[in-house]
Amino acid sequence: MNYKETLDFLFSQLPMYQRVGKAAYKADLETTLKLDKYFNHPHTSYKTIHVAGTNGKGSVSHCIASILQDAGYKVGLYTSPHLKDFRERIKVNGTMIGENDVCDFVMNHRAILSELQPSFFEMTVAMAFDHFRKEQIDIAVVEVGMGGRLDSTNIIDPEISVITNIGLDHTAFLGNTLSAVANEKAGIIKKEVPVIIGQTHADTEEVFVSKAKECAAPVQFADQLFSVSTATLSIKEKQILQIYRNEDLAYPDLELDLLGSYQHKNVLTVLAAIEPLQKGDLNISKRNIYNGLAKVTQKTGLLGRWQYLGYNPRIICDTGHNLDGMTMLVEQINNTPHENLHFVLGMVNDKDHAAVLNILPKHARYYFTKASIPRSLDENKLKEMAHEVGLHGDAYENVELAIKNAKKNAGVNDLIFIGGSTFIVADILEKC
Repeated sequence: MNYKETLDFLFSQLPMYQRVGKAAYKADLETTLKLDKYFNHPHTSYKTIHVAGTNGKGSVSHCIASILQDAGYKVGLYTSPHLKDFRERIKVNGTMIGENDVCDFVMNHRAILSELQPSFFEMTVAMAFDHFRKEQIDIAVVEVGMGGRLDSTNIIDPEISVITNIGLDHTAFLGNTLSAVANEKAGIIKKEVPVIIGQTHADTEEVFVSKAKECAAPVQFADQLFSVSTATLSIKEKQILQIYRNEDLAYPDLELDLLGSYQHKNVLTVLAAIEPLQKGDLNISKRNIYNGLAKVTQKTGLLGRWQYLGYNPRIICDTGHNLDGMTMLVEQINNTPHENLHFVLGMVNDKDHAAVLNILPKHARYYFTKASIPRSLDENKLKEMAHEVGLHGDAYENVELAIKNAKKNAGVNDLIFIGGSTFIVADILEKC
């Protein structure tokens, strides 16, 4: 099979949560452990860092990987979902796994895949860990897919565990309270392994403190250690941050090439996570931190985070999709200079649509659409729901058509924002 045929096989034969939803979810690690045994536990051949959270875990993973790469380490990076190409999920020093490697993995191990019938995610984790061993990496940054406790990535014994934040997402699987979600994500905390929590919250702090104590794991809340006092934009279109530790300026003029204001919280998490690594046997200098954060997209290929797609009018996309993520995006949209706002919006069918729709700007002109996956909410249904809360616009059968009409209606000083779902962003980036 060639690469396209291999992907067609994977997408059609293995249940994929991003496409079909709940039917692909497995609430145990049985298949993962069988696959791990079959491949002879590849993740034990290199160091790992485990990153969970409701929002920000992808950005934090890429930032940590970029810093480690600058420090001279050969770094594996496992993230999900992908936006343009399946191979984005598995990278070594920013280079995606080769098409031939994907094909060979499926062909060489098709018998075990047929026997165990893993989910798409379970198979991808096995592929990533096996690829990292073959590439003889030094360390892998591994992003949790969903939750933590029962996630397929939760078989590693990491150097540190990182939990960025807690919000209500995937409530059908993780629980409908912040403490319940926190309990699932706290499942990545391991015995005596340092854990970094990105954001302090009254409903979740005790969950993490209690689990860390149970595991004798040193715990640190990043927002209790560091703070961002000011942020400006440089002429090179990078954020310039002033990072304080208590009253002391710890990182003056720290450059970050990720432009979302929500990245300020993620940077604090990254800086807190680097410290226990420095205290271990990894050689990471302050210069590595500065260089790594200034070149995250260049070193790792991160896509879809407040990403500019055009100017005059300004066109921006972002993968934020749940209530917490969209709340931060609305704040940044409001702080971005523009005359009129054009909002290309699509959602998947298993989210809390009303909660998100209620916080979106009422003054925007909306272009309701759907992504090219089965889980997409019908654009006309989305339009009806949006109209009920005072959001107005027209429905379009695909993202490309929606953006075409937004461009036609937008003036040079307007802003076109594209989002609401990771897969809306994926569809437009495929065209770029």
